[in-house]
Amino acid sequence: MSLIGKSLTLIDWMRRQAPDGKIIKIAEVLAKTNEVLDDATWVEGNLATGHRTTIRSGLPSVAWRLLNYGVQPTKSTTVQVTDSCGMLEGYSEIDKDLYELNGGGGTDFRITEDVAFLEAMNQEMAQTIFYGDTRLAPEKFLGLSARYSDSAAENGGNIIKSGGAGGDNTSIWLVVWDQSTCHMIFPRGSMGGLNHKDLGEVTLEDNGGGKYQGFRAHYQWKAGLCLRDWRYAVRIANIDVSDLSGVSAADLIDQMIAAYHKVPNIKMGRAAWYCNRTIASFLHKQARDEKNVYLTMDNVGGKPVTSFLEIPVRCCDAILDTEAAVS
Repeated sequence: MSLIGKSLTLIDWMRRQAPDGKIIKIAEVLAKTNEVLDDATWVEGNLATGHRTTIRSGLPSVAWRLLNYGVQPTKSTTVQVTDSCGMLEGYSEIDKDLYELNGGGGTDFRITEDVAFLEAMNQEMAQTIFYGDTRLAPEKFLGLSARYSDSAAENGGNIIKSGGAGGDNTSIWLVVWDQSTCHMIFPRGSMGGLNHKDLGEVTLEDNGGGKYQGFRAHYQWKAGLCLRDWRYAVRIANIDVSDLSGVSAADLIDQMIAAYHKVPNIKMGRAAWYCNRTIASFLHKQARDEKNVYLTMDNVGGKPVTSFLEIPVRCCDAILDTEAAVS
């Protein structure tokens, strides 16, 4: 039995067996819902480490001309922005003799571990989309919250402050995904998406340097976020989750209407609202009010879906209830 915490042990094996010796289906109680991963547009970057975007920063000046008078030539201005990618990785290892216990059950046993790694990668990716900050963690990519964190910045007009001041705040995001607005990226020449590679049988080492045969798998996801046009993402910040109802509660419907009208053209791409379960539950209850004509409930594929102004409200467990107030 392995003595190192990074490897699966005989106890792990026994906990995944049914009484008949077969590998039991695991109840994935740690699984999260992060529908942003279903919506995001993905684009291959134009750099080996990310993507460089040229953005229009100024328009040329024009003038009315009188007869016999000329007009001065002018030009537009542009700036270039480079978005970097991060490499999210993981390895799983299992002792060969542990794998071969109980005949052919080893493959099923490894699959249970693959599922866990894929879920962990998905959760980390969703969390980084919203909260990645390269100033604090340069190995990650820059997420949305770090880009919309200062109401005095150029994109500060797309931050709507809801009134919360403590440390129990959350946000609602409106994002329009498209190659010309906001999209995810993967490095030039690399394979997009989450990649899993079975490295087969290898020689492993325990804590003391002792060697034994085992199996290793590698999981990797190279990704970044490119915000080509900041006008196509809006953050409703400082939503006090302890004050969602009552006289002093913020009018989220009014703020969502304001966010909707911050976007120049909502039809530019795939638009969606993103919030956590706390806000999704609140909006679901609001949609039951017949007087609330903006929030609707539809049945899509046998599942109730809340929409606001015909834009789906998507649940993301990665969005926290413990955000600090945006200044």
